[in-house]
Amino acid sequence: MLRVMTLNLNGIRSACAKGFLGWLARQKADIVCVQEVKAQPNDLDQAIVGPDRYQGHFHCAEKKGYSGVGLYTRIVPDRVVSGIGSREFDAEGRYIEADFGGLSVVSVYLPSGSSSPERQAAKFRFMDEFLPILRRLARSGREFILCGDWNIAHREIDLTNWRSNQKNSGFLPEERAWLTRVFEEVGWVDVYRRLHPEATSACYTWWSNRGQAWAKNVGWRIDYHIATPGIAARAVRASIYKARRFSDHAPLTIDYDVTLDAPSVPARAKPRKR
Repeated sequence: MLRVMTLNLNGIRSACAKGFLGWLARQKADIVCVQEVKAQPNDLDQAIVGPDRYQGHFHCAEKKGYSGVGLYTRIVPDRVVSGIGSREFDAEGRYIEADFGGLSVVSVYLPSGSSSPERQAAKFRFMDEFLPILRRLARSGREFILCGDWNIAHREIDLTNWRSNQKNSGFLPEERAWLTRVFEEVGWVDVYRRLHPEATSACYTWWSNRGQAWAKNVGWRIDYHIATPGIAARAVRASIYKARRFSDHAPLTIDYDVTLDAPSVPARAKPRKR
């Protein structure tokens, strides 16, 4: 069984201070995709980069305290690739891929357009650049799982107040139509929806910090596993962890009925007692 998790950390150091790494050690996830790292390589100490039985790989943004994605793996990858070949968006740290045999797992973070019209325009530019890449990956012959914060709620059942959000970034008609193309035209699969086609409030993965959204469960589903059909068909179980909060997002975990024949990251040597 392969367990893959995704979580937007809203700052890796902040999440670790809230107990993220200790909690992660108990989840038995094989691959963990994280987004919005908000750190530079020099900010990441060994405890963050290499927690016990994990190997961390990061693609940080050039701008300090901004964006950035990463992967924690208990399995040693054959190859790690950062970026999509975009002059504009690779500088923002939005894509990192790890290859394991015939499977690739990606941590991806689409831009948010909520802060300004300029950032919404940047989001649309990213979508325009990313769609041909999604086509190429789908035709590559490899299996892919793209995990991350896509910053788009696809359907009305994916957020609480869909009527009042139709003119807001994250639920714009153009964004939703683009995601429909990803699924129906290009052939990718929304893995959570395959397992839970009609889930509503139980499916949310993000809550605004305003208006007691968390307490009232006024949420959005914007974190996804989006996969090629072969591996998507092997998904057997999905869960969203809400008992503790490490950021304004919740971890989404999906188990796949596959086994990767690859070496594991060794456990760290424990310090000797004197």
